[in-house]
Amino acid sequence: MQAETYDDLYGGFTWSLPATYSIAWDCCDQWAEREPDRLAIVHEEADGTIVPVTYGALKAEANRLANVFLAKGLKRGDRVAILLPQRPETAIAHLACYKIGAVAVPLASLFGVEALAYRLTNSGARAVVTDARGATKILSLDTDPDGLVLLVTVDGPMPGTERYQDLVSSASDSFDTPLFPPDEPAMMIYTSGTTGPPKGALHGHRVLLGHLPGVQMPHEFFPQEGDVMWTPADWAWAGGLLNALLPALRFGVPVVSHAFEKFDPEKAFDIMARHRVRNTFLPPTALKMLRPVPHPARTYDLSLRTVGSGGEALGSETYEWSRSELDLTINEFYGQTECNLVLASCNALGVTKAGAIGKPVPGHTVAIIDDAGQPQPADTLGQIAVRRPDPVMFLEYWRQPAATRDKFVGAWMKTGDRGVLDAEGYVHFVGRDDDVITSAGYRIGPAEIEDCLVSHPAVLLAAVVGKPDPLRTEIVKAFVVLNRGYEPGDGLASEIQTYVRTRLAAHEYPREVAFVASIPLTTTGKVIRRHFRDQVRREAGFFDDPDSA
Repeated sequence: MQAETYDDLYGGFTWSLPATYSIAWDCCDQWAEREPDRLAIVHEEADGTIVPVTYGALKAEANRLANVFLAKGLKRGDRVAILLPQRPETAIAHLACYKIGAVAVPLASLFGVEALAYRLTNSGARAVVTDARGATKILSLDTDPDGLVLLVTVDGPMPGTERYQDLVSSASDSFDTPLFPPDEPAMMIYTSGTTGPPKGALHGHRVLLGHLPGVQMPHEFFPQEGDVMWTPADWAWAGGLLNALLPALRFGVPVVSHAFEKFDPEKAFDIMARHRVRNTFLPPTALKMLRPVPHPARTYDLSLRTVGSGGEALGSETYEWSRSELDLTINEFYGQTECNLVLASCNALGVTKAGAIGKPVPGHTVAIIDDAGQPQPADTLGQIAVRRPDPVMFLEYWRQPAATRDKFVGAWMKTGDRGVLDAEGYVHFVGRDDDVITSAGYRIGPAEIEDCLVSHPAVLLAAVVGKPDPLRTEIVKAFVVLNRGYEPGDGLASEIQTYVRTRLAAHEYPREVAFVASIPLTTTGKVIRRHFRDQVRREAGFFDDPDSA
């Protein structure tokens, strides 16, 4: 994908999907057959040990695990949960699933037992590939998930599990990878649960092909000679898996792998420097945590060529920080679990604007629609929507036909996100439907206020919600995590309120500021505003909404 202008790129693009396809073949086998010694993954252990994995080794190991799955009775269409952090076995388990036609169900290592129980039961998983920590959680469940026939641990023997190394060491490394119809189910990724119980978004093998333009655009005609991909985002969610790991493997670009126990800004810069990372996906929350590191470009020998960001609104403050401190323009992009990477920026084409999440990616039609599904003119608040059919779009919500139908209106898939299209064709994110605040007749999006808040030197992170108010319907309330060296107090709260009021508008400043030690995030790094909405409803004397749990 290459062009001189955005209009040429978008206007000249057409989809050409094959009649049969396999993610495993595209991401692994094709490279292993041509260049078996080509580097696929560079894994850094917690103790600093470096484990390189070639495409030849990746294919052989995935073949062995695929044969193990078949020998254990797993078959096409069965769900296989992968409860692992970033490590080679995570990629191997995915590829093995795709090879036998099973459905990979990635699960975040940070999930607690209740979250795991829900997803394992809801998906009907027949096997789990995990580590000792994950196995401990699963074995502690009150009841065994129905249908679970195989529990594999990758890091040592453990009662009640089968050891990964014992299984694969005796299995054949020969396996003929079949090709499937593009709509054949390949993976099921659970939504973040920001607006209710998580739903399993089922995707076909074509989902990877659908992602490729949305990776190439923000990473400025990816791949280029010498590119190396890394993200701190967990490979268990769409951002880490489909924005970084699988596209990089598909393009033959080495992927740096490291499992953070807790995101460490200095270590993140160190990893990027030592591994000569050229391309990175950094969610906005991670970027905001990187900002306090002084003079990173002078402190670390960075080789960054592109930085992509998405999952939450980036904000102009972080956008400008990257330009001044990294000498790079962050290319913001947008999507969601059900239909990812459909809007993007590309500084190399001049498609970049502070506060905007980009323009439509080639191959995708995106509009701002009203409740009836009618596209709206520029500068009109509405819902961001994607026209179907689209190869990156999900097949359905697992066993929820009504929820699947409700996701669409006419030809459009509703994202549930509010936005505005400006006169230049950029989309601006305002907030989730449930996040938009109605105050004294104004419709207020939290993203702009949060962006302004984190530009204050005292503020590290912020979350903004509407608190019920008898006079104004709602007032803006801000929850703030302070930077080191600052102490909470009425004086600082007043200073922060004045700061926002003078920079935005009188109706947008937070009439209440609460200092908190932390802000709850989903495993994808998104602020769980529902947590604070429930809190302020209780403060205002409202009963909890049972549908928001």
